[in-house]
Amino acid sequence: MICLAVLCSQTNISAQQIRLNKQNIDQVIREMTLEEKVQMLLGRGMSMGGDAKFPGTAGRTHEIPRLGIPSVYLADGPHRLAMSVRREFDSQFYYTTEFPSGTTVAATFNPDAAYLVGKTLGAEVKDYGMDILLAPGANLMRNVLCGRNHEYYSEDPLLTGKIAAGFINGVQSEGVGTSLKHFAVNNQETNRNNNDSRLDPRPLRELYLKGFEIAVREAQPWTIMTAYNKVNGKYTSEDRELTTDILRDEWGFMGLVISDWNAGKDAVASMEAGNDMLQPGQERQYQAILEAVHSGALDEAILDRNVRRV
Repeated sequence: MICLAVLCSQTNISAQQIRLNKQNIDQVIREMTLEEKVQMLLGRGMSMGGDAKFPGTAGRTHEIPRLGIPSVYLADGPHRLAMSVRREFDSQFYYTTEFPSGTTVAATFNPDAAYLVGKTLGAEVKDYGMDILLAPGANLMRNVLCGRNHEYYSEDPLLTGKIAAGFINGVQSEGVGTSLKHFAVNNQETNRNNNDSRLDPRPLRELYLKGFEIAVREAQPWTIMTAYNKVNGKYTSEDRELTTDILRDEWGFMGLVISDWNAGKDAVASMEAGNDMLQPGQERQYQAILEAVHSGALDEAILDRNVRRV
């Protein structure tokens, strides 16, 4: 997240103290307290109130002013910048553009069209002062009853991956980030948040992961969002094979892995697996991670690794 924070920082640098920049990330991490590190790995709640800076958006990260680390603001997509039209104590209206659904964009079979949609949406994200758009969705359409099919591109992993890559490259050409989601095998409506998707390695690789792989290799999204469900018995946010072995070591992903909102059960296991940030952040997660470090159950070096990605 610190790497993203460098990109998003608008803070003035003081010569009197250490302030975050591209060259001194390791030094900044050494200056952070344990409590600050844990805060950096948890979201700062959801920005739903009318008096929030960006009401109606998904949330933001913790800032550390003394080290020049700003908040990073995250907003839902995928086919519009999701935020409230009205704000408390403000007579203005804050409209955002509604773009065609992901399915419609994929029906063009044209990654360049997806790029243009992404670029235009990315410009709007930037104009409103946001940092990361929580899109695109790269899950496959496997069941007509899936309530989020309209967010996804197709039933075909190749088409899905190519269109997702075009969209990501378009958004990120405007200097703001994306979050490729929901990683992975989150394709059914029944018990969406807790179901256990059980499948053999071949369909996992050839169908359910292939679109994500193409998008990662061709576009390098700033972030990837793990899903609510389990895959073969493990919550995705706690599955090292998915978040580290496959995603980082095989595909070369270089960004930040975040959880879906209130996903997963074990904050410490998520940290160890390489799910770098938990959203929207909960007090019980904060306490669990602190206690694990103090007891020796969790190496603080793992927090340093995850904070560096932030």
